[in-house]
Amino acid sequence: MPPRARPEPVTSALLREWPTGDDDGGTVLIVGGSRRVPGAVLLSGIAALRTGAVTLQLAVADRHASGLGLAVPEALVVGLPETASGAVSREAVDELGDLVGDAAVLVVGPGLTDPDETAALLERLLPLSRGPVVLDAFALGALGTHPSLGDPVRGRLVLTPNVTEAGFLLGAEVGDHVDAAVGIAEKHDAVVNLMGVTAAPDGRVWQDGTGHVGLSTSGSGDVLAGLVGGMAARHDDLARATCSAGHVHAVAGQRLVPRTGLTGMLARELLDEVPRVLVELRSR
Repeated sequence: MPPRARPEPVTSALLREWPTGDDDGGTVLIVGGSRRVPGAVLLSGIAALRTGAVTLQLAVADRHASGLGLAVPEALVVGLPETASGAVSREAVDELGDLVGDAAVLVVGPGLTDPDETAALLERLLPLSRGPVVLDAFALGALGTHPSLGDPVRGRLVLTPNVTEAGFLLGAEVGDHVDAAVGIAEKHDAVVNLMGVTAAPDGRVWQDGTGHVGLSTSGSGDVLAGLVGGMAARHDDLARATCSAGHVHAVAGQRLVPRTGLTGMLARELLDEVPRVLVELRSR
């Protein structure tokens, strides 16, 4: 086997060389938000709006739909059926209707809690999608257990795992992050963002050293999934969109360090930094 190519370092200068994307970003639909974790969809949704989604649609456990609609008045909010434990039910597909097929980007996973219901939901939901699909959180666990779930969206799939989720996707213990990201990208025919490494199934690999331990804070992954969704709605190159989203996420975290330190950072604080980072990146 030939040696793996070294990843290209990610810098703001590199991203400025890439096209800025279409101003008409289209619709991002985010599905998640169980009874116990309704705020995850809020974080992902605002992140998607900050990075380019023209229209935002949020689908969340029914009991939280009204509250979420008030918290994010820019979004259309759909209430989804729940199981007895408060997880989003597999029957949620019936409520989503044409929204899935009409969405420019589908994001599934933030705030989902039941692995079996999530797997069944993906089985019915993914064949209806037409554009890029971003999977996060419990959706990644479902894909790791049932890899065939990704077959309907192979080649337009983005995965945003943490190290534990990466192990499920890879089917092996994660050692080197670059090797793991490349292995997952090849196995699932997907773009992967793992701990600052973005790997594409066509062999392109980037590594971003901007991130820090503060980005492991609760909810940070939900923000990243939304950033990827928003970027993917504006860019034709899914790998570059994912790489750009990862860099924006990391730089936003850097901006917070002087105010919060590494251990006092809150995921929702990243959202206010994103527009400033984007302005800097778009400045020539």
